[in-house]
Amino acid sequence: MTDWEVLGGLDAIAPHTGPFPLAGFLESWWRHRGRGELTVVRTGDAALVTVQDQGVTRLAGETDLTDYHSPLGTDLRAMARETASLLAAGSRLEFDSLPLEAAELLANAFDAAGVGLAMRQHDAAMVLDLPSDPEAYLAGLDPKQRHEVRRKHRRFAEESGAPPVLRRDPGALDVFVAMHRSAAGDKGAFMTLEMERFFGSLIEIAGAVIDVLHDGAGAPVGAAFGFEDADTYYLYNSAFDQERAALSPGVILVTALIDHVIACGRRRFDVLKGGEDYKVRLGARPRPLYALEGAV
Repeated sequence: MTDWEVLGGLDAIAPHTGPFPLAGFLESWWRHRGRGELTVVRTGDAALVTVQDQGVTRLAGETDLTDYHSPLGTDLRAMARETASLLAAGSRLEFDSLPLEAAELLANAFDAAGVGLAMRQHDAAMVLDLPSDPEAYLAGLDPKQRHEVRRKHRRFAEESGAPPVLRRDPGALDVFVAMHRSAAGDKGAFMTLEMERFFGSLIEIAGAVIDVLHDGAGAPVGAAFGFEDADTYYLYNSAFDQERAALSPGVILVTALIDHVIACGRRRFDVLKGGEDYKVRLGARPRPLYALEGAV
């Protein structure tokens, strides 16, 4: 059994990466999604968690579920040497989802260990930098988008009998899951029983939170699954009641979350990977993510 406590006391070398490189998230992922050979290397004040499968070594946490990868700690060179020494000659390394701060330092550390890794951009997270009050946030949007947000909030209040209400509910996993499964296509099929258990584990040991959007009668119409730290909220997943789609619950949910995040004093709202149009319309900017690739 993996001793995840060996990662304790270390922060990700890349800032603003949320729970994804940390023990709680990686333990949840490994329990419910992991396969292959897991290796946890800690040398002094640095650590890296990798998985070797079919001759390829990757950072723990599959690309589609792990929005940021990053080594932990500060002095990466000894950690890189130790990691490289555990790999068979000819083994491939494919490290993805690294912010620039992590990608450059990790490439340099492996280069010093005699392993050359080529760097390329392969994806991007989407991040909103928030002002100190909601009206200032709206004022910063494109005028057309600002009008649309206000119009949808007015229509929600008129049709549901009251303005939207957002409540944090740690016990609302079943509500979130049911909404997810009600969606058509890939989104509905995504929430298998094993995926539900993974999300439940993220609540139990990785600090995930659920915020539920309610209508004027108190009925849930949308739910957001995310993480938060001192200055950032990370929107990991969301779902809404398909029968209430006319209320625009997706936009209402995200903008209500933004208001809540601002009220809590946080200044970043990270909508993570994915190129959905709504992220740009709501003011998010891309944060490039890089892959490192090479062989021992």
